[in-house]
Parts: sequence; structure tokens; C-alpha cells
Amino acid sequence: MKEGQRVRVHSGEKVYEGLVMPSPKDTVVVKLDSGYNIGIPAEEVSKVVPVPIEEIPQKVAPPTTPIVTSKELPRVSIISTGGTIASRVDYRTGAVTSQFDAEDILGEIPELANLATYNAHLAYNILSENMLPEYWQKLAEEVYSQIEGGTEGVVITHGTDTMGYTAAALSFMLSSPVPIVLVGSQRSSDRPSSDAAMNALCAVKVALSDIAEVSVVMHKESSDTSCLAHRGCKVRKMHTSRRDAFKSINAPPLAVIHYPSLKLEKLDEHRRRGEVKLDIHNNLDEKCCIIKYTPGASSDIIDYYVDKGYRGIVLEGTGLGHVGRHWLGAIKRAVDEGVIVVVTSQCLYGRVCDRVYDTGRDMLKAGIIEGEDMLPEVALVKLMWLLANYPPEEAKKLVKENLVGEINRRISHDYYP
Repeated sequence: MKEGQRVRVHSGEKVYEGLVMPSPKDTVVVKLDSGYNIGIPAEEVSKVVPVPIEEIPQKVAPPTTPIVTSKELPRVSIISTGGTIASRVDYRTGAVTSQFDAEDILGEIPELANLATYNAHLAYNILSENMLPEYWQKLAEEVYSQIEGGTEGVVITHGTDTMGYTAAALSFMLSSPVPIVLVGSQRSSDRPSSDAAMNALCAVKVALSDIAEVSVVMHKESSDTSCLAHRGCKVRKMHTSRRDAFKSINAPPLAVIHYPSLKLEKLDEHRRRGEVKLDIHNNLDEKCCIIKYTPGASSDIIDYYVDKGYRGIVLEGTGLGHVGRHWLGAIKRAVDEGVIVVVTSQCLYGRVCDRVYDTGRDMLKAGIIEGEDMLPEVALVKLMWLLANYPPEEAKKLVKENLVGEINRRISHDYYP
């Protein structure tokens, strides 16, 4: 067999017809006409027959979208960090891996050329579980450089698993007069069900809008009807694999982008293009952590981080923001030693309030700070940023202040799905 050859693979009573793909040892991989690949163990294959040329179905190519090359189009910077949107199947392992960069993404989605001209840059080529705070800092510097150079919008391709963390970090580190949009995909670009092209087109549309905030653009629904632009400090991945995995928490999305028209409909107030001057404060204190409370868990975990010199702790408490009473001593010790302890909720939706029950009031006496309606990971990133840029006492005050849209003073019932 030759790669790209059309064959019929006989396996038991079944016959699979398609194109031969790069195949690992002891496996035959064929791309079916549906666009999906199938791998058949070699020992289950009785024979492989080449398909005669006269029997190969002739497909009518769909009409192509004209590619506009006008120099009058606005300029957008695409910065690639890897992730599924920049991934293909690795036939050596059979797994999806990050394999190509921003310029390849442009080649995969020619319709992007109708919207803008592009500067393509490769920052990293990693899956997002490998993202580090120091990478956020370098990414902020790259975004700053692109905006300083005159780009009208920035699109960052990113893995979905930790995209919310990166979006929050950039929200605090950068003051931007132009949109900064993070985009990813749940399915790799070589899959027929890939959401990469649609997400990328919608992301560029937001990058060219006047929504001059950090946002995340992903599918609104599992079908290809529209995308949502979520505020970078109010978004979370809520499903492991669905294409509409990203949801705005305790806030409405910023906008909906209808597909394929790419008509943008605003849904919430936002900072507008040109309202603020470009600025960057990308220092981060990595001596911060999240601790999730579970029934019966030992408070030793708090002591561990205090002993290790951590300066900020986010407690992900129950309900309104509680932990067991046996944690009160460790919390007080942490606060007495200068650690800022912020309490959020495992519930995600709603607001922390430690004034309703006696446990909460005792936690307040021990020195905790209520995290309002912040997501735990946003509270963590905010603590890292505050402790690196402000004295501790000022950082404590700013924890409860809404700086970049991370805290809502009022939460509508409509925000809960």
C-alpha cells in the first residue's frame, strides 16, 4: 500500500474503502469518505485491494471563497501557543499532538484572508496543560509588542484546557486599546467535526470589533450556528469534549457572532477600542495556590503552603464559602504570618457570603477575604498579580475591588443556565 492510494480493506465480513493514511506498526489506517479515519489491526485484515481508477468516485469540489489580498484590509496579529486548534493526528502514536503554527493555521483556513492581513507569530507549540505562569508573562510581552507595532487586533490560538487561566492573566497584565482574543478548538483541524475554522473566523471578527478587552471566543452551541465572545476573567471550560464547552459564569457573554454571516451582536457592556492607553504590568508572584476543601480533609495542607513560604492562598470552599471548623486554626495561623487567604466557592455560580452561618463569621474573624463572585482560578491569578505589583496591605484591599470585570456587584438570575 502507498499513502494516499484508494483501497478496499477486507476485515471479516466488512469492507472499508478509503485512502491509505500513515499507519503505525501492525495497524492499517484508512480515511473514509465521511472524513473520519479508521484503524484496523493488521491481524484482522484478510486482504487489501487497490480501487481501479474508473471506480473511484469523482467528487464535485465545493465553490471556493475568493481570497482577498487588498492591502486596505485591517491588520491582525495571530500568535500561536499550540493546543488542539494547532494539532493533527500523530500517526506514530495515534494521539492528537500540537504540530503546526500560526502560518499553517492561515493556510488551513483560507477564508481568513477575506477579513484582514496578518502577522503570524509562534510563541509556543505546546498543549495547554504545559502552560506556565512565566509563559503568560512572555505572551503578554509579545501581545504588547504587536499592539505597539500598530496591529488592530490580536488573536491568540491556545489549548482549551487552561485557556481560562491565560485569559485571566492577560486581563490583569495588559491594558489594551485594541481587542485581545483567545481562541481554541475541541476537535483537531484534520477531523471533519473540527470547530477550528469557525472559531478562528469568529475570533478574527471580534479582534476587528471595538470590544477592546481580553475575550475567549468558542462555539455557542454544539452545531455550527454561532460563537460567543466571553470576558476573559468570567469564562470557564465546563465540558471535557463538547464544542460548546465554554460558558460565561456569573456574567453574560460580551457578544454573539453568527455563522456563516459573521454578524456580531453585542450582549454586554465593554471597554471600547481606544478608551485606554497601552500598558503592561506582567509581574507575577508564583507563591500562590488553590486549596479545595473536602469533608474531613486535614488542615495540614494549609500549614504545608505556609511553611513553604507561599504568600497567597485561594480556598475553594463549600456553598457560600465555608470550610470545616477544624481548618480555622490553620487559617488564622496563615493570616497571622502574612498570607492573604481568599475564599471562593466550589459552586462557581453565585456569590460567596460568610456572614450567614456561624462558621463563615468565624472564618472572617480568622482573617479570610471573601472572593465575591470570582471563579477560583481567576482569584488565584489575581492574587499572583496583586502580590507582585502592590504592597500586601494594598493587595488585600484590591482583592475585593473589581479591576477588569472579574467581580459583579449584582448577579442576575438570567446568568444561571
